[in-house]
Amino acid sequence: MTPSSVHQAPVTVRVFTQRFSSTPRGARLARHLAQHRLNDWGIPYGSAASDIAALLVAELAANAVTHGRVPGRDFEVRLSCDAGTLRIDVSDPRGERRPDGPDGITAPAATADGGRGLLLVEALADRWAVLGRPAVGKTVRAELDLPR
Repeated sequence: MTPSSVHQAPVTVRVFTQRFSSTPRGARLARHLAQHRLNDWGIPYGSAASDIAALLVAELAANAVTHGRVPGRDFEVRLSCDAGTLRIDVSDPRGERRPDGPDGITAPAATADGGRGLLLVEALADRWAVLGRPAVGKTVRAELDLPR
C-alpha cells in the first residue's frame, strides 16, 4: 500500500481563546463561556465531561485571579478539543508565583482555609502541568480524555 492509498479520517481541532479581567466576575464568566463553547462543540451541559471541565476552568481561573493577578493585566483561557482530548490552558501574567506541578503539590493542614485547589485539579484532570510563557507569566494546563 502506498501512503496515498491509506484513508485517514480528517482531524478537527476546535479552539477557543478569550481574555478575562482578573476579578472574581472574570473567573465566573470564564467558566460560563467554557461550558457554552463545549456545548457548541458537542459536549453537552450536564455531561460528565462538561461538569469536570467547568470545575477545572473555575479552579484554574480562581487561582489566576487570586495568585496570578497583576493590576491592569488580564488572564487568558484557551480551550482546544480534538477527537480524544480536551485541553484547558489558563494563563496569567505572574511568573514568580508558580505552582510546582503535579509532583510538588501537598495537602494543606486540615485547619487551613485554602490550598486545596490544585488537589482538585489533580483529582479531576487526566493530566496537568505548569508551563512557562515566552513573554511573561505562566500557564496551567489540564487535559481530559474524552469518551469516543
